[in-house]
Amino acid sequence: MSHSTHHIVFLERDSIEATVRPPAFPHTWVEHDRLGPEQAAAALADATIAIVNKTQLGAATLSRLPHLQFIALTATGTDNIDLHWCARNGIAVSNVRNYAVHTVPEHAFALILALRRSLFGYARDIAAGRWQESEQFCLSGRPVNDIFGSTIGIFGEGALGQGVAALARGFGMRVLFADHPPPRVSGVHFTPPDQVLGEADIVSLHAPLTPATRNLIGERELGLMKKTALLINTARGGLVDERALAAPLRAGRIAGAGFDACSRRKPARGTTRRGPQTLGLIPAAAHGRGGPRGRAGADRPGERPRRSLRRGAARHPRPGPPNCSSRVDAMGVRRTPYRGPKRFAAPSTNGRIPPCL
Repeated sequence: MSHSTHHIVFLERDSIEATVRPPAFPHTWVEHDRLGPEQAAAALADATIAIVNKTQLGAATLSRLPHLQFIALTATGTDNIDLHWCARNGIAVSNVRNYAVHTVPEHAFALILALRRSLFGYARDIAAGRWQESEQFCLSGRPVNDIFGSTIGIFGEGALGQGVAALARGFGMRVLFADHPPPRVSGVHFTPPDQVLGEADIVSLHAPLTPATRNLIGERELGLMKKTALLINTARGGLVDERALAAPLRAGRIAGAGFDACSRRKPARGTTRRGPQTLGLIPAAAHGRGGPRGRAGADRPGERPRRSLRRGAARHPRPGPPNCSSRVDAMGVRRTPYRGPKRFAAPSTNGRIPPCL
């Protein structure tokens, strides 16, 4: 195939519920739904531009794609791409910036409110008929706590972390951002991470998954948290050592956890019936559907490749989005300046702790 015209291959098209408009520059366009590793490599054999979501593109696969110049991700996470191999071999990589900047913070607060007010537990009580059997007009027995006046500790001060902070201040909460190695987003006051863990009533994670951030919250960090604290993860499952989390949840050494992501992508079938009542597990729905993806720029996946290729990003690539105002710190964490918000689930598992915990 001649590559004077770009050949764009869009994998996992079925994972994007949005109208995708092709780019304006000359190209051929092929779409596939989810494929296995060997099928994906074959589908990308002639591609100059690959559009992917969760497809794993490691060195073994990338080395078989001699024409590839650009990888455009339809999500924020880049841990499925071997960025170092791409940098060494002239392949530019870009993710979606300002992605789900409203839906994820709102989803984090849905989990916070549900756990602080025992909504998951009360939903189970109603399903079991306990309210119907109560002699009182109401059913009590579970803690119902306000969030006004409480402290939220946020790991990650990018657009999502600061979106959560904006909502938290609206609820009358004190906000702490956990410090980390430079560079840092300007204008943010940072607090040592151990102090954040010790003072926060709610710890909310909004960092990308990198080798440096994997198991960011482990046994030691969980031991620093208050017994009344909640752990909220609407980022990536690998940020938390989920095995280390199981014992504190069962023993009540922390008050609860709200997760929208698991390190295994999904819990295994039939393993979600005996989890602790302090666990709220949601099926990776924080990013929303349809509209938020389109507003984030996913409706024009080819325009950024065109700009990046024109400016030489493919010849002089760097890990992370080319031509982006964000910076990547020594931990590999991308720091994007926050420009402020625009004008502004299912019951917990009722069975044993799923394998992702």
